[in-house]
Amino acid sequence: MKKFGRILMIVLVAAAFIGTFVYLFQRSRPKEVRYQELTPEMGTIAKSTVVTGKIQPRDEVNVKAQISGIVAELYKQAGDQVKENEVIAKLKVIPEMSQLSSAQSRVRLSEVNLKQAQTNYEREKKLFDQQLVSAEAFEQVAQQLKQAQEEYAASKESLEIVRDGVSSSNKSGSSTLVRSSVSGLILDIPVKVGNTVINSNTFNDGTTIATVADMDDLIFDGNIDETEVGRLHLGLPVIITVGALQDLHFDAALEYIAPKATESGGTNLFEIKATVKVPSDVTIRSGYSANAEIELQRVENVLMIPESALQFEGEDTFVYVLKADGTYENRPVETGLSDGVNIEIKSGLSLEDKVRGPQII
Repeated sequence: MKKFGRILMIVLVAAAFIGTFVYLFQRSRPKEVRYQELTPEMGTIAKSTVVTGKIQPRDEVNVKAQISGIVAELYKQAGDQVKENEVIAKLKVIPEMSQLSSAQSRVRLSEVNLKQAQTNYEREKKLFDQQLVSAEAFEQVAQQLKQAQEEYAASKESLEIVRDGVSSSNKSGSSTLVRSSVSGLILDIPVKVGNTVINSNTFNDGTTIATVADMDDLIFDGNIDETEVGRLHLGLPVIITVGALQDLHFDAALEYIAPKATESGGTNLFEIKATVKVPSDVTIRSGYSANAEIELQRVENVLMIPESALQFEGEDTFVYVLKADGTYENRPVETGLSDGVNIEIKSGLSLEDKVRGPQII
């Protein structure tokens, strides 16, 4: 029994030794190297670049207050549509004491002058009725009365404007009513009821009551590197992809290329703008991040192969072409435009050739 156990042990050790030897022998044998076989074909190659930017309305209008005061009422909110001259907000005027005092003084003075002119007119009319004064003298007194009446009315209107921001004779054109200067969508209303606002003057741009824009007239605004801007021209077709709407693509046309670069991180960038054509059933919000794919160059009906088949040695470019005996020969080629996947072959290959591609792993 012990003898049988020893024999079994020897057999197992021998089997393990032989198995290890066979495994190492198989591993040490060189594997056959196989390559993909590629055929040149005719096609179109287009080189494009992608520019990051954002979608925004062509024009954003800041609606400002015509007078200083306090926001009394807001009739609209961000996201509402508004028409030209439609009221957005109403202001309550806080008059300056010096202006109010001056306006009140003007009213009192004009009232005194009006009473005196009325007295002079009545006295002169009695004399004129008795034919004791000439018609010319009476007309002068009547003219003075009319002037006094106009001055009194004007002073009262001026007081109303200073005190209330609107006169009784022109309520529809009140400067306390903030109206939109354009038709469009309200993008933002940065004020609230009770906020103090100031009008535009020499030292201040004034408080913005609302920002309004026509969202049917959108543009793409981005920046392109100086190495690529030289290939652009106005009217070039652009494909817009919006980050928030990844399944949608919009056609656009290049309409502006900045004549001057701006430096960013040591790189010269040129601003570009493109008119975006958005379908009526798609909602675009101002400021959406977007990518613009711009075709820089295109060649059609040219011989091309995958760029991975190219080999390089110094400044020479070549491919391995299959010969009749199954081996490959080194053949120089002249290349053209590449899109990063396929490359144009100007000379050195024909449609009948077979080209060695990447190694099959």
